[in-house]
Amino acid sequence: MNAIRVSLVLLALGCAEPTIVSPLPDPPPAAGEQELTQQNSYSINPAERSIYVKIARVRDENVEPIHSFIREVFASADAAKAQRLVIDLRSLAGSDARLAVPLVKGVAIRDRFARRGGLFVVVGESSFSSRQSAATLLQQYANPIFVRHPPK
Repeated sequence: MNAIRVSLVLLALGCAEPTIVSPLPDPPPAAGEQELTQQNSYSINPAERSIYVKIARVRDENVEPIHSFIREVFASADAAKAQRLVIDLRSLAGSDARLAVPLVKGVAIRDRFARRGGLFVVVGESSFSSRQSAATLLQQYANPIFVRHPPK
């Protein structure tokens, strides 16, 4: 039954391809989070078999689309045989299906990230509204551990 549910969710999510829209202006960063840079990035720690992903932007005409970035992250995680995924949402100014769809799909089809201890989601004190929607979807389809600071 769970496999059918995941399959239906992935099918529905697969239908949601990104569309080009005018970017919304970014709100100012919250106090205490201004030191976080505003670029999406990821790094792999081969010794700990983990990948750290910082998502700061979903919409930006000047950088690669978020779905391409997420696809690259999961391809790199697979190549490195990463067993732990850390997703940092503290710098995210806004979110929508462009982030949630590829992120949830990528986690849901990889049991090693969907299991307890395989996925950490870093949320700051001001992580609410649109940031929270991505975190909530991850909670529905995986077993994330929510933290305020990346695990060491």
